[in-house]
Amino acid sequence: MDTSDPDLLPEGLEDRLPRDAATATRVMRAIHGTMHGHGYDRVMPPSIEFERSFAARMAGIQSRRMFRFVDPLSLRMMALRSDYTPQIGRLAETRLAEAPRPLRLCYAGQVVTIKPDGLNPAREKLQCGAELVGADNVAAAAEAVALAIEALQAAGASGVSVDFTLPDLVDTLAEKALPLDPSQIEAVRRELDTKDAGGLRDVGGEAYVPLLYATGEFDSAIEKLAAIDAGGALASRIKALREIAASLNGMARLTLDPSERHGFEYQTWFGFTLYAEGVRGPVGRGGTFRIAGSGAGEPATGFSLYPDALIDLLAAHEPAEDRVFLPLGHNRNEAARLRSIGWRTVAALTDADSAEALGCTHVLGASGPEKA
Repeated sequence: MDTSDPDLLPEGLEDRLPRDAATATRVMRAIHGTMHGHGYDRVMPPSIEFERSFAARMAGIQSRRMFRFVDPLSLRMMALRSDYTPQIGRLAETRLAEAPRPLRLCYAGQVVTIKPDGLNPAREKLQCGAELVGADNVAAAAEAVALAIEALQAAGASGVSVDFTLPDLVDTLAEKALPLDPSQIEAVRRELDTKDAGGLRDVGGEAYVPLLYATGEFDSAIEKLAAIDAGGALASRIKALREIAASLNGMARLTLDPSERHGFEYQTWFGFTLYAEGVRGPVGRGGTFRIAGSGAGEPATGFSLYPDALIDLLAAHEPAEDRVFLPLGHNRNEAARLRSIGWRTVAALTDADSAEALGCTHVLGASGPEKA
């Protein structure tokens, strides 16, 4: 017999009460407004799809992290969305296949995973993002980074910083410049991820140890990376990183960690992580990737923002909104006029209702809103 509390939510899920929900709505509007202003059109894919559609759309998507179940109609395995990006890829390759490129799409909504990610216990998160489909160059990457920064700042984030990475770094170097046996590549990636110099030497990746120290503030780290670039294998990527950084023109603090791979499993040559002052952990990630399709697939560049922690920070400091109490028998036309210019109104339903009881700051009087 189930004796658990019927009001208890599952681990990793939470309610947002009015104050937090209002902040979340404002943040989402600000982020979407920024993306819309830059020509990105919003799409709204379903929250549930066939598991195969999620898993086959791009490398690195792990279906075992999704809630899955059998569809009683088709008897096929379905999954609850854990990431919007594969769905944007599906739309781009199917219903929007004939749309002009580059195709600019944006989205916002909830995503759910079976297990939490790292130290964050949440299993349901708000994800807002944009994808630039059909473009994979310095201009596209610079647009994605700048748009992500602008969207966060519009939402209320301060002290935004961006950490650049090169997700295919090991593959690029292992081909010729710093050769590795195919069986060593994954081990070298793993040790770079954990920043373990001793572990790198143990798996035969001693030549990769200097990469651990090409990190930190962008200007100094990119010089270190250029100094250890074996045979110019990374010359084009280093040049691209410099151009992207220059294009941002001081919009945010920039750092570099070229060997970082966690969270960039399906990215190709460029990736970035976004942080904001006072917010614990990353508030977003982005970069270049390929959408599975005919041939080699289609290139794309984009980012995903996860603003829940930012919403928590902002909600704790945002002032309460003014609300006007409307007594019984109030002038409905005047109340409608107030709402049209931005006031919130709360109407009395009985004689017992009052401005104080309903949390109103003003009362509608003969000459308009008056302080309660």
